[in-house]
Amino acid sequence: MVGFGELSRRRFAGATGAVAGAVVLGSVGTAAPASAAVPAPAGGWKGGRSANGWPVLTQATEYDIEGSGQSVRLADGDASVLLLHVARRFHYEIDQLRKGDVHGHRSSGAVRAPYESNHLSGTAMAIRPEAYPVGVKGGLYPRELVIVRDILAELDGAVRWGGDFETPKESHFEIALRPGHPKLKGVARKIRGWNDSPGEGAGSIDAFDPKRRAKARAFTLRSAGQGVGGTA
Repeated sequence: MVGFGELSRRRFAGATGAVAGAVVLGSVGTAAPASAAVPAPAGGWKGGRSANGWPVLTQATEYDIEGSGQSVRLADGDASVLLLHVARRFHYEIDQLRKGDVHGHRSSGAVRAPYESNHLSGTAMAIRPEAYPVGVKGGLYPRELVIVRDILAELDGAVRWGGDFETPKESHFEIALRPGHPKLKGVARKIRGWNDSPGEGAGSIDAFDPKRRAKARAFTLRSAGQGVGGTA
């Protein structure tokens, strides 16, 4: 695995390149949720639910991200279980999370696109949005993309990644299913089981295992065919 120091230097270079590379804003993924391509309503987000169907919250619980010393505010229950799993795997397998890297719930209704409203319900999380800005694709190195694809396959479509949006935002992860959806509950139950069993789950996964890679590729292709994923 590449050391944290080298990754940090590369991350800084990547963020700088992203700003300079604004000319690639026309680069798009192969599929996206419909809300990702629709402008947000003027005057801020309206209504009591975010774009993914979850109740808007005035405040959210602050959760520790295991092993990182960092925290993030998220909706209680299944949503926090899944998004914290994403954050833990990013920390353990991609790069060490630092202060200010992870953004969860927010109360301001000023959003630029409907999917950003999911922060209002505590069901979306952005990891290093400055390093992976909206409209820029290719911010992840190949090995990092393998890990993200493995995470998405592991969560079986319960979490959607902004890198697959028509206008990409590779820092963005959101709950893709409505509250109480059977798949959401099933995946969250699996993650909770891992959390209660030392040696399982985040920190013990090899995303490069051939069987996992084959499963992730199959999931990615299947999701793209359904209009909810992208290509590896």
